[in-house]
Amino acid sequence: MVHMENLPVEICLKIFCFLDQQNLATAQQGCEQLDYCPEILWKWNVLGSDNNLWSNLFRERWGEDLAMFYAPDDSKSWKDVYEVQDRGDRVGLGLKIIREGGDYYLVHQGEIQSYLGSRRQRKGASSCTLDTQREFSGEGSQEEGSCRGILDKILFFIGDLEVASTDAKRGKVL
Repeated sequence: MVHMENLPVEICLKIFCFLDQQNLATAQQGCEQLDYCPEILWKWNVLGSDNNLWSNLFRERWGEDLAMFYAPDDSKSWKDVYEVQDRGDRVGLGLKIIREGGDYYLVHQGEIQSYLGSRRQRKGASSCTLDTQREFSGEGSQEEGSCRGILDKILFFIGDLEVASTDAKRGKVL
């Protein structure tokens, strides 16, 4: 039996060309879930990030004209450009708080501007909090700490509300 990890890179890339954005991202992350050896994880991550694959996906979805307009500069890859364009299509171009998984982000024109935090509880934390850079230094009063908890809940609520609103709009369209 031939396993994909034994195939040459060129053949693997040919196979990856048949994947859509979601399956390509899943293949890229799937190895982490399956606890494969580091060499295979590295190979799949490199293959899943191939600039030509993401360029072709972008061109297929948004066309040649937009691909020419949004062609990445030296600091970005086609995968980055694809993700920004996709996020812009999904959530709009205005300033939004979005939830992806359990994580919350501030997004403007499809670009993530700031990581706000997560509902996932960190080790040693008594509750879920927002970004550690925004947490109080501990020098403040107990009242400031309780205000931070309220702000966290408000931002999580706004993020959840954005998701629910988007889901409701999609339901009407379908």
